[in-house]
Amino acid sequence: MQSGPVHGPAIASPILLVGQAPGLHEERLGRPFAYTAGKTLFKWLEGATGADEETIRELVYFAAVARCFPGKAKSGDRPPSREEMANCRPHLAAEVRELKPRLVLAVGKIAIAEIFGVRDPKLSEYVGRSFRVRFHDQLVNVIPLPHPSGVSRWPHSSEGKVKLAAALALVTQEFARLL
Repeated sequence: MQSGPVHGPAIASPILLVGQAPGLHEERLGRPFAYTAGKTLFKWLEGATGADEETIRELVYFAAVARCFPGKAKSGDRPPSREEMANCRPHLAAEVRELKPRLVLAVGKIAIAEIFGVRDPKLSEYVGRSFRVRFHDQLVNVIPLPHPSGVSRWPHSSEGKVKLAAALALVTQEFARLL
């Protein structure tokens, strides 16, 4: 499926949010996390920071592992293929080099896998913790978050609720430190 790239506006920020890929609605609306998953994500971030969606969009640089909508799957949007991610990797690397972020919010398993260089990350091993990693030659703090899509049930599980709350407490601390 051919689609155009979707990304946030060019802002200088010490905080980089890396998602999976835009959905069909994000392509139509021309901004990341502009539909259902975005409502959940911004609710999480507002609870952690006290900032509303528009303020968060002004404070955080939004990027994704894949820049274009990959298409639909049987349930939800199709995850980007390895080829699609490889095609977009230079864009993400250039953004990291330019921004030199101090904090990366890795949203979802695909973003976590890309940032940590792992194949199939277990959310329970990443969410709720902060990590210091080298990402595209930049040493950054990373706070992994689950994907806010309604398709993902993990954030609603007992473990997911506890680990998400711990991750958002880390977001609170990092936003206070960086902004």
